[in-house]
Amino acid sequence: MFNKLTSILILFSLFLIAPFTFAGYGQTLCKSPQYTCVRVHGGQSWDSLFPDSEMRLLVKKVNRMNTPVHAGMVIAVPKNLGSVNALDLAPFPHHVDGDGTNFVQVNLGKLAWGAYDADGNLVNWGPASGGKSYCPDIHRGCRTPAGSYTVFDKQGPDCISHVFPIPHGGAPMPYCMHFHGGYALHGSPTVPGFNASHGCVRLFVEDAEWLNHEFVELDSTRVHISY
Repeated sequence: MFNKLTSILILFSLFLIAPFTFAGYGQTLCKSPQYTCVRVHGGQSWDSLFPDSEMRLLVKKVNRMNTPVHAGMVIAVPKNLGSVNALDLAPFPHHVDGDGTNFVQVNLGKLAWGAYDADGNLVNWGPASGGKSYCPDIHRGCRTPAGSYTVFDKQGPDCISHVFPIPHGGAPMPYCMHFHGGYALHGSPTVPGFNASHGCVRLFVEDAEWLNHEFVELDSTRVHISY
């Protein structure tokens, strides 16, 4: 069985001196002294790169993606991966002024969401992917609207879109939480490290489930969308 030390040794064996081809959010993180860049080779996967499941999830979080890796892709890895937890790597402050209600902060520039309790303490965070600048199937921009909203509806794992794909809908939106018209936070297996949706905010499925079951309260929890 692999342990954390074994995973770290495997990780360092992958470091390359050759120029990197950046992809997704890792491009910005690789410029930080807190991260090291790793280039993926053919046949490698998340599981083979990071056999330890906790370390693998942390790397997915910091790269803001849960899609499969492929040859030539570069991912950013925390240099202290074996000694940090998710909150240590959060792109949000650990405390803000609370107003007595919990809220979800979504920053689509940072491609992340953060959950704050009523006292203003960050209790969880994860990757997010919002609307892209233009959607050719609807012939217009489809960015997620910035602003402050309240979750007014949430559904379970069988939630689907009634609009997309055009023309009949049916796209899975597990654990959807609607906050503005048809816009929702929801789980997705395709959070790619950039904004890629029709306007909804895609989250890792396990993150959407946690928010839906453990955090979001209907007609109370606020969602703040910013860039």
